[in-house]
Amino acid sequence: MKKIFTLLTICALALMTGCGIGGDNPKPIDTDGGKIKLGMITRLNASEENFDEFMKKVEENLGIRIASHKSIFFDSLNQMQSALQSGQIDEISTYRSVARYMIAKEPRCQVLKDHSLEFIDSFCFALRSDEKELRDSLNMVIKEMQDDGTLGRLTKEYIDDINAETDPPVIELPTFEGAQTIKIAVTGDLPPLDYVGADGKAAGFNTAVLAEIGNRMLKNIELVQVDSGARAAALTSKQVDVVFWAIVPVSEIIPADTDKPDGIELTNPYYKDKIVHIEFKEEKK
Repeated sequence: MKKIFTLLTICALALMTGCGIGGDNPKPIDTDGGKIKLGMITRLNASEENFDEFMKKVEENLGIRIASHKSIFFDSLNQMQSALQSGQIDEISTYRSVARYMIAKEPRCQVLKDHSLEFIDSFCFALRSDEKELRDSLNMVIKEMQDDGTLGRLTKEYIDDINAETDPPVIELPTFEGAQTIKIAVTGDLPPLDYVGADGKAAGFNTAVLAEIGNRMLKNIELVQVDSGARAAALTSKQVDVVFWAIVPVSEIIPADTDKPDGIELTNPYYKDKIVHIEFKEEKK
């Protein structure tokens, strides 16, 4: 029973993860029966209500109360950080690499030391189901980059070894005259994974990966900044051809299509990261 409880806790909490982009003013949040208010970025195909309903079903099926967190969605990382600092939420759910960057920028934030959640998400590209040729091409390039060590090198250079106190470097995307242009949505809400600078230019890991993909496919890459909550709409409306990040849980107990909208395909993963929770340190009196 203890093992089942642990797995289901992971299952419930792991569905409450993300990061976003938009204004700096957090939306008002009501208290919810003493639950821990957990901030996260708006997902591709889920809502706060979906999460509540999911946890209710888990409780009903097993007769165990595990829903200790209340998910609160935000359309921007700025909004979510402001809500944490003002006490409107108790924690932020994000990734280890993002937490390192956030803490370097705001030392009053800290990773929960007693947070026992050991869960990992895989990052994939999302694209429309009718773009199977493009999906296959991306999968082929991702595999090549994994096999020859390029993805490992870029991860080390732009995530593991980067100075989190400085902004990620801008990288120039290649251009090929007369070649097809692929429009790719970026949000800037998972620095330094998905990062957009104050000047509106994407930088760091995302541009490094996309530049390499453009070079190998001999395609032009055009980056389009969208709100995290608008990623699916931007894709289905053909504003963009590809979304830079979508996530798939690395777990047999959570379906891989948990957050995948109808009509959208996911590529093979290009990066994995562990989920962590961040809290705001209380000031010493």
